[in-house]
Amino acid sequence: MDNTIDSRPNTLFLRLEGPLQAWGQHESKFAIRRTAEAPTKSGIVGLLCAAMGIRRNDFPNHQQKFNSLAMAVRMDSPGIRWWDYHTVGAGMQMQIAERIGKTKDGPLLSRREYLCDAQFLVVLQGTFDFIAELAAAIRKPQWSLYLGRKCCPPSLPIWIAESNYCSDLLSALKAIPYQKRYAKDDSPEFLDCLLDWQPTADQPEAPEDAEVWYDVPVSFDPPGYEPRFVIRKNLSVGKDGDIKPADKPFLVPMPSPLRTRANYQNTEFRKARQKRLDHDQHLCVFCKSPATTVQHITYQRAGGNETQEDLRSMCRLCHDAVTMIEYGVGMGMDRINPEDPQWREKILQKRQEILAFRSLETRRRRLQSEEVE
Repeated sequence: MDNTIDSRPNTLFLRLEGPLQAWGQHESKFAIRRTAEAPTKSGIVGLLCAAMGIRRNDFPNHQQKFNSLAMAVRMDSPGIRWWDYHTVGAGMQMQIAERIGKTKDGPLLSRREYLCDAQFLVVLQGTFDFIAELAAAIRKPQWSLYLGRKCCPPSLPIWIAESNYCSDLLSALKAIPYQKRYAKDDSPEFLDCLLDWQPTADQPEAPEDAEVWYDVPVSFDPPGYEPRFVIRKNLSVGKDGDIKPADKPFLVPMPSPLRTRANYQNTEFRKARQKRLDHDQHLCVFCKSPATTVQHITYQRAGGNETQEDLRSMCRLCHDAVTMIEYGVGMGMDRINPEDPQWREKILQKRQEILAFRSLETRRRRLQSEEVE
C-alpha cells in the first residue's frame, strides 16, 4: 500500500486590495446593503467563476468542485467601514412603494456599506488539478475581476505567488510575509484570520467558539447559500514581515443583542432630541463644535421613550466617527458614550481617518508617483 503524501501544489494565494471592497452576506439585501468584515466564500467563488468565464446559470455544473475548496482569510488591513447613498433608475419609469398598497414613480433608494483601503490575503486549498486550473484563470481572467461589487476593482494584481503545497490552512497563511501598503505605515502586532473549520479524527465536532457563515453558494441564479463553520485565529508579525504563531490566543468578543428598528419620525423622539440639544447648548459633547444631531448611547428605549441620559449632542463628524467604531466592533443595544475617556483616542483617530478619506489632495499624495497622471 502506497502511503506517500501528494506534495504537488494544493494552495492558491490571492491578494485582495483596492480603494473599495464589499462582500455581501446573506442578510445584505433590499435597501440596506451591509458588507462582511472579510471576503466571503460566495464572493471568492464568484470572482473565480468570472476568471474562468462561468456564467451564473451554469454554476450548478461546477458547484461541487468550488465548494470542496477550503478557504482562509488573513486580514492584513481591515480597512475603514464607509456608507454610500445610492439611487437606481433615476429618470426611468420605475414603481417604488410609497406605503402599503400604494406605489409612485421614482428611483430606488439604498444605502451600501464598503470597506475602504482594506487588504486581505486569501488562501484556497484543493486538488492539484483544480488549483492549477484556478491559478491559470486568475492570471488570465476571461472577464473583469471585482472585489465584491462591480464598482470595486482591485488596485493590484490578485495573483500574488506561485501555487505551493501547504499541509493546512494556517501554514498557508504563514507562508506569505506581511507587506505594508505604504512605507510609512506601522506594522501591526497581530493579524486576525478566519479559517474554514474542518473535522478531524480528534475533533469531529465544531468547537463552541466556531461561527456560522451562510456564504457557501448553492446557486447564483437565484441566489442560494448554505452554512459553514468558521474559526478565528491570530498570527504575529515579525520585524521583516515574517508571520509567526501568536503568543496569545484570539479572544472572540461576546455577541451583543441585536439593535431593533426604531421610529425616529414620531413627536416624542423629536422633543427628546431638541431637549438634549438645548441641554448641551447645541454644542458637540466631544469637540464643542456646533451640534447638528444626537447620538444614542443606548437603544434600550429608542424611538420616543428616550431619557436625556440616552442621548448626546454631536456634530456630524464626531457622530460618523463614533458610528463607524460601533459598527467595527459589532455593538448591540448599548453603544459608545462619547464622553467616556476610554473612547477618546479611538474617536480622535477615526475622525482623522474620515478627514483623510474625504480629502482628495490627501488621497492623491498617498498614491505612488507612477500612478499619478
